Amino acid sequence: MHIIPVIDVRHGIAVRAVAGDRANYQPLATPLGNTESASEWGQTHGSHPKLSGQTGLTALAIARGYRKLYPCSTIYIADLDGIEGRGANVDLAASLRTELPDVKLWIDAGRRPGAVSGPAIDVFGSEVLSKRDVQTPIPRGSVLSLDFRGDDFIGPPALLQQPHLWPARVIVMTLARVGADGGPDLARIAQIANLAPQAQVYAAGGIRDIADLRAARAAGAHGALIASALHAQKIKADDLEEITGL
Repeated sequence: MHIIPVIDVRHGIAVRAVAGDRANYQPLATPLGNTESASEWGQTHGSHPKLSGQTGLTALAIARGYRKLYPCSTIYIADLDGIEGRGANVDLAASLRTELPDVKLWIDAGRRPGAVSGPAIDVFGSEVLSKRDVQTPIPRGSVLSLDFRGDDFIGPPALLQQPHLWPARVIVMTLARVGADGGPDLARIAQIANLAPQAQVYAAGGIRDIADLRAARAAGAHGALIASALHAQKIKADDLEEITGL
């Protein structure tokens, strides 16, 4: 199973995502972080206007913590500034690639198909896509995030009804379950896996422990995006080695 750790970033610092309530996300506190703060980032990597006055851990600090835990090959970045229309953290991918050149980055920065991409794999979230965006297939090398809030699909209905437009990797993002310790939406994972048997489906939201990872795999998930369970140490290195086979 392919496990992808997640980092949510706002104004240059890592934040803890809970139930998709982005307005109330707080700076992330985690035993996986090191001492590098947002102010120190500017001293070592050059000035960055969004970091002025901010305190907290950077995405790079969290990424290093993940890599110390286990040799993850891919990290997912949710650039909340880009998703919420404030302007993406444009230097983020480049700085992470410089420090961790062997790690693939999946980045959701609120981009839409056709936008200029950077040194990362684009994740297109259905919540920002328009009807026009889904008249043609999503770019083949990208990742599509099918975003759900409760039972409601967030995005153009036609997208959910036309799996032939999807790329080879699809995330089932259940926003209300993110960081909420409620378990993954297994029925939704199975539904999407059945709709697109040719796609690699990734579970996102609610993963609490290795039992949840096994259940998601049984429901049809090729992989999972996780964060809170790692920071709470409910999923440990031994669990990751077992489930990934690394």
